Amino acid sequence: MSEKDFDFKAAYEKEKLKSADLASRIAELEDKNSELEFKLSRIKNNPIWKASTPARNAMHFTIRQIDRVRNQGSVKGVIAKIKYKQVEKKAMTHYGTESFPTPEVRKEQEETVFEKAPLISILVPLYNTPEKFLRDMIESVLVQTYSNWQLCLADGSDDEHVGLVSQIVSEYMKEGRALDKEGNCKISYEKLEKNEGISGNTNHCLELAKGEYIGLFDHDDILHPEVLYWYVKAINEENADYIYCDETTFKGDDINKMITMHFKPDYAIDNLRANNYICHFSVFKRTLLDGTELFRTKFDGSQDHDMILRLTDKAEHIVHIPKLLYYWRSHAGSVASDISAKPYAIEAAKGAVADHLRRHGYDHFKITSTRAFETIFKISYEVVGTPKVSIVIPNCEHAEDLRRCIDSIYEKSVYDNYEIIVVENGSKGSEIKGYYDELKSGSLKDIVKVVDFYEDKSNLNPDGSKPKFNYSKVVNYGVKASDGEYIILLNNDTKVITVNWIEELLMYAQRADVGAVGAKLYFPDRKIQHAGVVLKLGAHRTAGHSHYGQAGMNLGYMGRLCYAQNVSAVTGACLMVSRKKYDEVGGLDETFEVSLNDVDFCLKLREKGYLNVFTPFAEMFHYESLSRGLDLEGENAKRYEDESEHFRTKWKEILDKGDPYYNPNFSLDRSDYSLNVEGYSSLRDQ
Repeated sequence: MSEKDFDFKAAYEKEKLKSADLASRIAELEDKNSELEFKLSRIKNNPIWKASTPARNAMHFTIRQIDRVRNQGSVKGVIAKIKYKQVEKKAMTHYGTESFPTPEVRKEQEETVFEKAPLISILVPLYNTPEKFLRDMIESVLVQTYSNWQLCLADGSDDEHVGLVSQIVSEYMKEGRALDKEGNCKISYEKLEKNEGISGNTNHCLELAKGEYIGLFDHDDILHPEVLYWYVKAINEENADYIYCDETTFKGDDINKMITMHFKPDYAIDNLRANNYICHFSVFKRTLLDGTELFRTKFDGSQDHDMILRLTDKAEHIVHIPKLLYYWRSHAGSVASDISAKPYAIEAAKGAVADHLRRHGYDHFKITSTRAFETIFKISYEVVGTPKVSIVIPNCEHAEDLRRCIDSIYEKSVYDNYEIIVVENGSKGSEIKGYYDELKSGSLKDIVKVVDFYEDKSNLNPDGSKPKFNYSKVVNYGVKASDGEYIILLNNDTKVITVNWIEELLMYAQRADVGAVGAKLYFPDRKIQHAGVVLKLGAHRTAGHSHYGQAGMNLGYMGRLCYAQNVSAVTGACLMVSRKKYDEVGGLDETFEVSLNDVDFCLKLREKGYLNVFTPFAEMFHYESLSRGLDLEGENAKRYEDESEHFRTKWKEILDKGDPYYNPNFSLDRSDYSLNVEGYSSLRDQ
């Protein structure tokens, strides 16, 4: 459309009416909010309300437990959760002291000669550290199988505690284990004039450090004896300049009494923006600090999240060691015990993420806590402009399903600059033809366009007959018939739930670093059908959906169902991508006729350096496989196996490396993040 043909006055009047309507709704909501705040204040100041605090706390505890059960969806879900916990408990035995090196392994690692053997300065800020915690911490450094380390201790303890703390440190400094080959002490200790908090005290530790690499360690935690060995191995083999590992929280004084185990993905920027999943044990090249601080006091409480965001931005080789090598002690007052013990940490974390986003050029965004946890965030990016979005829906028969899908788009969507391209491919029934006529002449005629794949003779066999169904060709044909700047591939058996689903997808698809964006899909009973795709998951070892079949209210592993994150692939049942990037990778590979074309497409984007994103904030129902049936038996099963073999061959190198967003400690036979108890858990085999 030319500028002459565009009616600017009509467009202005339309936007003016929309703005007036929104302003009216905002004013109405503000009035209601003020009224509710007044009522709430009156209740909270009532003496009876204050006196009932213990009873209310008990009631809320009970409600939380009921909610935890309800989140599993059903009795079957609760049983599945119990079984998961049983597997986890069994697995925990492999990750504690059982995983510590045998005398033979210790000797082998201690005698390993690395080409690069950097000095690693481990920074530990001390403050009134209990004797047991202090001794456990120091001992865990002294027994490292890699010996070129320096322990830097800056002590901000008060007068009541400093005597004992300094006495214990002095005792260890005299030990032979604390001396290097030249007889110099590897422990550096400084008593600070005053306590400057976590950030200030740690920065003083850095002043003592002489190492090429810096490690950050808490005064009440414990390192696995092999952690430095594995890190230096990564430095030598992968030129790592930022390294982290998996971790566990434990209660009391026994690391074998674990509460939770956190098995992390490889570096994933969207995950890191949503929550500090990297956390412990961070070791990085000192040069990453050039021109920046270590900890910034304005982010105390979340100073590590701020630091990790800044340094990983600068790092060139971020390496995740998928081994549980850090033991985070949970005790009263620690963040591991309860984030509410340090409520300021929540605001500090939001501030750290906001500062990071501004550095990356984002100005208009919103950071809010999610239902999973106060420090697990939803980040709402600005949607720039109102680019046209083309929704491409392949269809054969299934008039009722298509009607439900299109009606939900029209009735639910608040984004209004979109078109729907229905790609007809082989329907014969009168019902669907009648619906097509209705679309062409009814109220949706300006929004919906029906194109017939087989009317184009180039899509027929040389003799004029119809070839067998090829989903990839059908979709590519539909994309060519569209003219939107962004493409949504959508199955005809879906139904919109989230009114701003297009915006939730678009805010990621507009980013220069993002390829495909996928939605959270549910079965009609609200169980999860899609929450991101994991490579090699499932019997065919091609790809599978994580959290498949779990209750819709489930929080997911470590809250993963509650925040946008990087994944290797998303399902083509609802996938958004910019037209430019779609064309850049050649669209769907037509050698994948029906299956795995979406995963292949996402891997092509990944190969080009783009990130793929799953967001749980765009939700749809998916009445799975209504359009073509399941791949369980007969010719469908054979075709699926053939395409699986094609996929495994094409992406062999990628598959052999494993999914970077799915920890190898997890089983590939289950989609619920169950641990592979008998497999990867042994450090000895790696």
